[in-house]
Amino acid sequence: MVMSFIRKRRSIRHFVRKPVEPEKIDVLLEAALRAPSSRGINPWELVVVTDQDLLKELSRAKEHGSTFLEDAPLGIVICADPEKCDVWIEDASIAAILIQLAAVSLGLGSCWIQIRERMHDGTKSAEEYVAGILNIPAQMKVASIIAIGYPDMQKPPHKAEELLYEKVHRGIYGRPYYTAIV
Repeated sequence: MVMSFIRKRRSIRHFVRKPVEPEKIDVLLEAALRAPSSRGINPWELVVVTDQDLLKELSRAKEHGSTFLEDAPLGIVICADPEKCDVWIEDASIAAILIQLAAVSLGLGSCWIQIRERMHDGTKSAEEYVAGILNIPAQMKVASIIAIGYPDMQKPPHKAEELLYEKVHRGIYGRPYYTAIV
């Protein structure tokens, strides 16, 4: 069943103007809270944003690639404390993808917005911008925002024959795992 959600998941950037029900938000958060974490440290924290004015402000976090958040009914900001765990980026990323897979299972669409290592403008990072809007403590790092809502667009799954099978190696790098397209 998980594979059906993995196959179906696509980046959705257009959403119907309909709020995500609180019980569905709870499922998304449960998925993140169940995410595996290095040494069980769970350095991430989540900020759930449903206020349209805040979403509009957050949609300006980067110069490119975040404007669609303005039309999403829900954004989940994923941040983490690097002092708690040296692999906070990986842990936050795992939580983020579990949110996205849970979204598919609930009939929702989502799209990852990379915040870490991106710029808001020529002088301020996207992390600083988001942290300032949401009052995120200085020691926390903002990894990403997941835009979530009911899709206002349909994207077919990627075809199996389009997958990058040549990137899979057997035993040692350079030895193809697949000898023919599966």
